[in-house]
Amino acid sequence: MDYYFISYGLTFITLIITGAAQAFVSSSYSKYSKVKNERGLTGCEAARYILDKNGLQDVSICEVNGYLSDHYDPRKKQVNLSKENYHGTSIASVSVACHECGHAIQDKVGFIFMRIRASLVPVVNFSSYAGYFAILLGIIFGAFNLIWIGILLEGAILLFQIITLPVEIDASKRALKELDYSHFLTSKELKSGKTILTAAALTYVASVATTLIQILRLIFMFGRRED
Repeated sequence: MDYYFISYGLTFITLIITGAAQAFVSSSYSKYSKVKNERGLTGCEAARYILDKNGLQDVSICEVNGYLSDHYDPRKKQVNLSKENYHGTSIASVSVACHECGHAIQDKVGFIFMRIRASLVPVVNFSSYAGYFAILLGIIFGAFNLIWIGILLEGAILLFQIITLPVEIDASKRALKELDYSHFLTSKELKSGKTILTAAALTYVASVATTLIQILRLIFMFGRRED
């Protein structure tokens, strides 16, 4: 069996999955960021309406730098929207803003997967640095026990990404519900919004698949060396 062929094959698959997901997101967002919604609502206006409608007057909306840097900060109770989506009146701007509000609503109702993900953040922050460092040291010194510790730490990242999936999917479902009930978008625009939110969710699916393949690759590479 050509172990190197399999190893490089797994790497190639990883690149394809990641590239395809990013391309889908970029193309979808780029397309609908150029299409204005008929009501002329900005992302900020849509977000403020949804937050107030759900009793989240204490949640602020802030403009942040960066491309698609939109996120919800549960510690500060703050919906952060990129400049383009904060001021933009496109279908994409409103859809992304509603998605982030979906996270704020999750925070309010105590969505279980969001709570679990938050509790894993310190572990993941440590694992993201320590995992490959342990593997590197294990390779240098030939310490296979250290390599397996590193792989285990990478597994914590995979767990975090798996927990993130239902969080993001649920936020998108909440966003679509709000977009529909609040009549921010027409029925035709709503389909476009769904495309954007689906594309975004697929990036998280791709992340899970990519990390899983990388872990399998590491197990394959170093597991055979112990034989």
